[in-house]
Amino acid sequence: MSNLERVAVPYGRQRVLTLADLGFEAIVLPGAMQALEVDELFRADRNLRGVVIDGPDGPGLLSRDQLEFKMSGRLSYGRALYSRATAAELLGDSNVTVPAGLGIPEAVPVILERAEATRYQDLLVLGTGGPRIVPVSEVFEGLSAVFRHASLHDPLTGLPNRRMLELEAPALTKDTDRSRIGVLFIDLDDFKGVNDTHGHRAGDIVLAEFAQRLSGCVRAQDTVVRLGGDEFAVLLVGADGTEAGAVADRVLGCMNENFVVDGHHLDVTATIGLAMAGELTGDGAAEGTLTELEALLRHADGAMLEAKQAGKRRVGRISNPGSLAGFAREALLRRRLPRAFDDGALSLEYQPLQDVATGAVHGVEALLRWRDPELGQVPPAEFIPVAEHTGEILRIGAWVLEAACAQARSWSDAGSPLKVSVNVSPLQLVSGTLAGDVLGALGRHGIPAGLMEIEITEGAAILDLAGAAVQLRQLIDAGVGVALDDYGTAHSTIALLRALPLTTVKIAKSFIDDIDTDARAATIVHGLVKLLQAAGVKTTAEGVERTEQLAALQNMGCDTAQGYLISRPVAAVNVPAAARHGIDCTASLVEGLGKGPAVKTAPLK
Repeated sequence: MSNLERVAVPYGRQRVLTLADLGFEAIVLPGAMQALEVDELFRADRNLRGVVIDGPDGPGLLSRDQLEFKMSGRLSYGRALYSRATAAELLGDSNVTVPAGLGIPEAVPVILERAEATRYQDLLVLGTGGPRIVPVSEVFEGLSAVFRHASLHDPLTGLPNRRMLELEAPALTKDTDRSRIGVLFIDLDDFKGVNDTHGHRAGDIVLAEFAQRLSGCVRAQDTVVRLGGDEFAVLLVGADGTEAGAVADRVLGCMNENFVVDGHHLDVTATIGLAMAGELTGDGAAEGTLTELEALLRHADGAMLEAKQAGKRRVGRISNPGSLAGFAREALLRRRLPRAFDDGALSLEYQPLQDVATGAVHGVEALLRWRDPELGQVPPAEFIPVAEHTGEILRIGAWVLEAACAQARSWSDAGSPLKVSVNVSPLQLVSGTLAGDVLGALGRHGIPAGLMEIEITEGAAILDLAGAAVQLRQLIDAGVGVALDDYGTAHSTIALLRALPLTTVKIAKSFIDDIDTDARAATIVHGLVKLLQAAGVKTTAEGVERTEQLAALQNMGCDTAQGYLISRPVAAVNVPAAARHGIDCTASLVEGLGKGPAVKTAPLK
């Protein structure tokens, strides 16, 4: 056991601190004993706090204060008055007993409900081990200990949490050479599937049992911590790289046996990242203001991510010190992203979409921005893949949908309704609730379905095309637009256009870049526009930056365009001005058509 008082069982199976753990065993006196003899007993032992009198109505507590009050009496005649009294007659009418098995938190209301005059008198606690006398002060000290324990431990597994590790790590490692200090960062593979398939109760059972297995794999001087979710860590003290690797291998080995929940055998695996303090560059100062523990956790997290990318169910170590910064940043992104909601760090900007034929701006694309207090402005290309990997994309997607609907309602109320396009990750389709989520948000904000368009991010594969098609068809039938974003990159195929119900296809910037200078590029885009229009699908050109590109798109019959030529993404308050600029730009374009070199499009062969 480490100094962190590691416990490997959930709270529900841990022994709860009760009144039986407090106070002291009481001396029991017969009720028939003479009162003066009781007085002499207290006089002989000045440390005697109280005794229990076995009276005719059951045991009662007689404290020193109560006895002295009785014996002093009015005008100090108490002892004379009680010269023939029995011990039972010394007991007052307000004697209250409480069971020894009462938990500390439950005992506090019992104390506070007592009459004010007796509220802070000692408690008489009765249990199988005999009566005990418990000072009220000990109850409140015990309650403080309960709260402290709860604040420093994970309630599900009973393991220390990150906060306790941060507090105790300096003391645990102060006498250890830093070359023999390491961290294992452990992440359960695809754990979200357990929760989604078998329910969160099953997931909690797996986490609790894994905590037990993990605690059995480490050495006595090591400390096991639950960081949160399905992430755990082990602080290794007094271990070289070989010993640390052996601990990591034992952890992997403990996952070979399935987890059994309600008769289901669940094959849950783990991926581990290992970082040793001696391998950190310098003294960890390269990590800025991070403590060495934070730097170790970050590097171990990065090593774990690298192992995930290599195939999971393995131990990862970052062998190239030069790659630490990239993986360390990704690890930091993973930890900071969930805080973005609490920090209010997420916002939306909007980029106008312009009708190529008329120059009018009837819609905008909502673009997510994350400005983190620690990291600064983080590009979507950097944090969206992290969000998809961790599952945080679902929370982010819900937030974006609500914020975009609220803004669409604001524009509509102002008399300038604009269709808002919202990006959706394929992972949001996997949940099977996308259609309900979108229509629910529209209903809550009172937005017509025609003012909403969902853009499916084409950068990641849609694994369940049939399931996705059902959800997209529900949206289209309700009047919501459905666009395929960034067509022409990653997984895009003609088959994808056939499999998914769509109202719009957005042609990727890489295809638009050269349409005004390269006849072959122009021919390909022209053919794609005509193909989609024949199928009843509208087209939007992305990344339009030059008037010549816009002129070529107009000749091709492309429906909509967006890009820096029309407007950069802007805050909601600046959208009206940006929309007006787009109209002016198109007017200038129409006047200047034919003045520059034109690229003729040839038919596809």
